[in-house]
Amino acid sequence: MSRSSVLKVALVTGAGSGIGRAVALQLLADGFAVVLAGRRPEPLQALVDQAEAAGQQALAVPTDVRDPASVEALFATIESTFGRLDMSFNNAGIGAPAVPMDELSVEQWKNVIDTNVTGMFLCVRAAFGLMRRQVPQGGRIINNGSISAHTPRLFSSPYTSSKHAVLGLTKSTALDGRQFNIACGQIDIGNALTEMTDRMTKGVLQPNGDLQVEPTMNVQHVADAVSYMAGLPLSANVLNMTVMASGMPFVGRG
Repeated sequence: MSRSSVLKVALVTGAGSGIGRAVALQLLADGFAVVLAGRRPEPLQALVDQAEAAGQQALAVPTDVRDPASVEALFATIESTFGRLDMSFNNAGIGAPAVPMDELSVEQWKNVIDTNVTGMFLCVRAAFGLMRRQVPQGGRIINNGSISAHTPRLFSSPYTSSKHAVLGLTKSTALDGRQFNIACGQIDIGNALTEMTDRMTKGVLQPNGDLQVEPTMNVQHVADAVSYMAGLPLSANVLNMTVMASGMPFVGRG
């Protein structure tokens, strides 16, 4: 995996399953060498094996985005292996139990914020630094937000708060990155069918207290959207894109 043989390098966090896995597979198909980050080594290595069998380049780097030292080690590996980073998809994130906020523990709140906000910031910060100092300068950062960055679900205060913060981080990064040829955008996803959202097919609590089965969409549509964003020249940017199951109760929700 020599530097000279790699045209484009991408990082995907939370790459072991769900949206991260689908996006990683699409970026590999698009010709990126993909660095796969996540807390569980086994699914990352399975993706590497699948990529290598297809003649593609992938590198697994087990990482905990909540840990500054772990994130620093991830980006040091990227720089020493490839010498640059062209695109970073910051996807790692978690939720909390859907209960009234007075039933949430402080530890549950902090776990969501530490992962979805601080973890996102650590990865954005490290990608920004590498893209700023590499030659040629620049790159693209794509953050996985959520439709909850705009409108909450019932009993979702930690997750919704975290995704509102991600939207602010995305806009600030897009602004700060202009002079360094760093573009930053966000994809807000609604009801992509993954392991995390399988509950949508069984019933989701609605604002009136009813349970309702919600429509879902194939996660490949998310991968295709990220692929489009990643394929733009740095002179163009999708600042914010919403990709959602058409029939889900989002527009007018709340």
